Amino acid sequence: MADKTATLTFGDKSIELPMYSPTAGPDVIDISKLYGQADVFTYDPGFTSTAACDSTITYIDGGKGELLHRGYPIDQLAEKSHYLEVCYLLLYGELPSVAQLEEFESLVTNHTMIHEQMMFLFRGFRRDAHPMAIMNGVVGAMSAFYHDSTDIHDAHQREVASIRMIAKMPTIAAMAYKFTIGQPFVYPRNDLDYASNFLRMCFSVPCEDYQVNPILSRAMDRIFTLHADHEQNASTSTVRLASSSGANPFACIAAGIACLWGPAHGGANQACLEMLKEIGTVDRIPEFIARAKDKNDSYRLMGFGHRVYKNFDPRAVVMKQSADEVLELLGVENNPILQVAIELEKQALADPYFAEKKLFPNVDFYSGIILEAMGFPTSMFTPIFALSRTVGWISQWKEMIADPKMKIGRPRQLYKGATLRDYVDIENR
Repeated sequence: MADKTATLTFGDKSIELPMYSPTAGPDVIDISKLYGQADVFTYDPGFTSTAACDSTITYIDGGKGELLHRGYPIDQLAEKSHYLEVCYLLLYGELPSVAQLEEFESLVTNHTMIHEQMMFLFRGFRRDAHPMAIMNGVVGAMSAFYHDSTDIHDAHQREVASIRMIAKMPTIAAMAYKFTIGQPFVYPRNDLDYASNFLRMCFSVPCEDYQVNPILSRAMDRIFTLHADHEQNASTSTVRLASSSGANPFACIAAGIACLWGPAHGGANQACLEMLKEIGTVDRIPEFIARAKDKNDSYRLMGFGHRVYKNFDPRAVVMKQSADEVLELLGVENNPILQVAIELEKQALADPYFAEKKLFPNVDFYSGIILEAMGFPTSMFTPIFALSRTVGWISQWKEMIADPKMKIGRPRQLYKGATLRDYVDIENR
């Protein structure tokens, strides 16, 4: 039942459209029957003013710098919780009890291994392949190995697919990394937590023991947590659109990975590190800050400001804390990139221009610093983002499949091409 109505008048027609009020955010005008009633479309490139679904999972208020998962602020979750607890919250709507969390963690931990035949998929790629290309191919191929969890109309199979994706994505990401650097695959271990297991699979080798530092593990867990979901962004909308056709969950998540690969989306922290490499040395920072402030120069500092958050990125506060802890542990003396990052942050925060424009370091700036300090190459930044975001994609996918209003996505267009023409034989052209 509509809360109120809006009237759309054009020419000699007036159409009454239902309006709905959310629990938070702006009201929405329901235009789903507009074409049928009035024979017109709306025009919204990028869908920046269009609500394509209703959801109870994540809410963002960019003006306030607010990000809520099921109503819980992201800074509280990142500070007091951990990734698998947030996964449970996103998937099931409430924070788990002790018993529920233990059962969930056990399920995830005991499904981290991948089918042994999938090893051959990795070896089919070139050694210089981008890890995202490998992940996209391997995840898309999972439906060929896990036939018992591809029926989207079976609630149990949806649940199995969800656990499998969350559990196996770190293994797939780590194996993609190991393959590209020519090292042997490292199998997961059930006695380690989620983040520690991932770090061990990435950095251990068979010839010596590897102990995960708890500070690094905590920083990795926070990176996972802070990227778990971000409302209806490009990759999430891609997962939903793919899902609307009835595609299996593995294909839908692979579609999300493909979208996330774009530098305007998941590649932001990689772009930030590449910017730091371009600056090169601390003494060149003023030059690049001046360029960023010059309105006649198209150059901009990557990792500062955010399209959604107009005041500050709430995730950045917690991520900065982790970055400080990691840098204190590992040091920056032998890493000029990290030296540039620290000094750039200091100079930018002290510059009135950046304060006035609200161009504060965002989550990508600090996560890029952390991953660089840990020893990850920039090519692994986006795969780690995909690993983190998998639970968000799955939560959105499950919500959409269970929605009785679900229908296949069919965006419209403003056609500006040629109208009807007669075909001319080639000899007469």
